[in-house]
Amino acid sequence: MGDGPRGIEVLPDYFVASTSGSDTLPIQTSSATNLRSHSHTWARQKIRSATSMLNLFSLKGLSWRLGANGQDKVVLSVVEVESLRSEIAALEERESHFKAQLEHIDEILRSARLSGYLFLRTRWAALPGESLPIDDTDVDDWLPRFIVLHGSCIYLYMLSTDLSPQDSTFLSDIVEIGSLPCLSREDGETRYCFYLLTRHGLRYECSSTSKIQIDLWLEALRADCKLASNSENLNDSEKA
Repeated sequence: MGDGPRGIEVLPDYFVASTSGSDTLPIQTSSATNLRSHSHTWARQKIRSATSMLNLFSLKGLSWRLGANGQDKVVLSVVEVESLRSEIAALEERESHFKAQLEHIDEILRSARLSGYLFLRTRWAALPGESLPIDDTDVDDWLPRFIVLHGSCIYLYMLSTDLSPQDSTFLSDIVEIGSLPCLSREDGETRYCFYLLTRHGLRYECSSTSKIQIDLWLEALRADCKLASNSENLNDSEKA
């Protein structure tokens, strides 16, 4: 029994570290081995990452060779390099196009008086001497369009990301603005509608599920078209 309490044996100097120098060498050797193993694993992970990036392109079945420093490397033929250059150039062109789209949208949102998606369809008014057009109110030919009220024009885009409008109309050409009866669709959805009539007989019919949105458009268009007609009358009086 040791010097401790009854039933417990104390072994002195049991946890004292050995002073022999032979015990420390394996530890250093093990650390160096682990370091080399970690470095090799890190290098292979980088190669796998580069391979995954190359696989984003159309190249398949990349060939591998052992480099002079003992590390794997990807070997590309001249045709593969040219293919990569073509794909990179195409990606840069797409990036430039997307950047132009974002700048265009940003300009619209900052400078336009009003913009947003509305359902749109067009009709032509009957010319003098022509019979009244057939009632096609129930015809569902509404198409979503991105409409922008900017300056003295209304611009109609197919999508908000389009760089050029599909159509446009001068506010000075609008001779009539009014509300239309609500539309009740088969799915129970209700759309609120209004129309614009130009001096050329072209009638734009717009609709939305939001009554607030329709009211905003009617208010803005009536105000802007009134200003446009007033300036036009002022110019006519000055000419007279």
